Amino acid sequence: MPILCYNRYMRKTSKKPKIIGIDARFYGPIGKGLGRYTQEIVDNIIRINHGHEYVIFLGKDNFNEFKPENQNVRKVLADARWYTIKEQVLMPWLFWRHGLDLVHVPHFNAPIFSFKKLVITIHDLILIRFPTARATTLGPLMYKVKNFGYKLVIWLAAKRAKKIIAVSKYTKDDIVKHFKINPDKVKVIYEGVANLAKNRDTSPPAPLLHKERGIKGVRSNDKDTLLGYNIVNPFLLYVGNAYPHKNLEGLIKVFAKLRKKQLNLCLVLVGKEDYFYRRAKNYAKELNLSKEILFPGYVPDAKLEILFKNARAYVFPSFYEGFGLPPLEAMAKGCPVVSSSASSMPEILGKAALYFNSEDEAEMEERILEILKNKNLREQLIEKGFSQARKYNWWEAARKTLEVYEEVLKNNQ
Repeated sequence: MPILCYNRYMRKTSKKPKIIGIDARFYGPIGKGLGRYTQEIVDNIIRINHGHEYVIFLGKDNFNEFKPENQNVRKVLADARWYTIKEQVLMPWLFWRHGLDLVHVPHFNAPIFSFKKLVITIHDLILIRFPTARATTLGPLMYKVKNFGYKLVIWLAAKRAKKIIAVSKYTKDDIVKHFKINPDKVKVIYEGVANLAKNRDTSPPAPLLHKERGIKGVRSNDKDTLLGYNIVNPFLLYVGNAYPHKNLEGLIKVFAKLRKKQLNLCLVLVGKEDYFYRRAKNYAKELNLSKEILFPGYVPDAKLEILFKNARAYVFPSFYEGFGLPPLEAMAKGCPVVSSSASSMPEILGKAALYFNSEDEAEMEERILEILKNKNLREQLIEKGFSQARKYNWWEAARKTLEVYEEVLKNNQ
């Protein structure tokens, strides 16, 4: 539905403007995957702009990054880190102060003491389905205390929310089963695929320009970027965080075996350096792979697009995912995907990926070797990937999210 038609529809169906607040403290790169989701939902919702007023709450680290252009959009500084006691005190007060009719928290950490109409997005139940002390820098006792706090907050949010947005059918089923709530309360709204570079190169993607991935045969502007990250050989790519459920140690172990069969191969693990990435880097050192495994840290979107286009394959070894956005972004940029078959991945990636059991390292190795050696398979997956990625659209995700807002606002409960 075109934006103009949608605006007319919303003006006819909305009696008067409401004040909608969105907790956007995750907005942008600082929030990693959640940051991508929050940024795309906020940016597209205010573009659709159907007459309501919007109050966008941001942290001090991303306050200047968000630049609203519409008069009906205000941004407010919410100087409280997520998952803290401070946010439980400050956010309800800010919601009350700005007279909100509805609050959307695009994560589970909704304030306990806010009684505004609430919409939350639950991306996954990793903290419940995949609890592990290795996922924190805290000691065992403090981890148990904090984990209990997480579970309490998500349970209360799920019970109090007027509507829950789930990013996949898999996640919806998980939510309904675990919290024993009415399935009608949970709306599945798939995420979209970002156009990573705003001023993107419109020439055909790398797979159509040269037969082999790696430094040979790539365009000169791509070559400069690759050399800037010390990438001089064909490479496998992973983009995302390094939390234990992502199974990067498993991928590193498999790569160590692959190196014995393909000596010029390297592995590029992209993600902002933190405790978990440092741990992965140390593990690579233990296996004497410091030169073969590259950790470029945070990579800007325009350069990330070049990595996607030139990788031999994107590998996604995760044990658990509520949606799994990075492999879709890889597909959109012409990179063949080898993925774990765990949780939501077959639902999201369909027939456009080559799957392996994340618990079976031998099978992971076998699938990666298959895609490295089989040119026809790579080309087939690239074409299927383009088609699969086109099914996911951020504008559509925002439009459906607005429909959820309207449904909740019409309900007088």
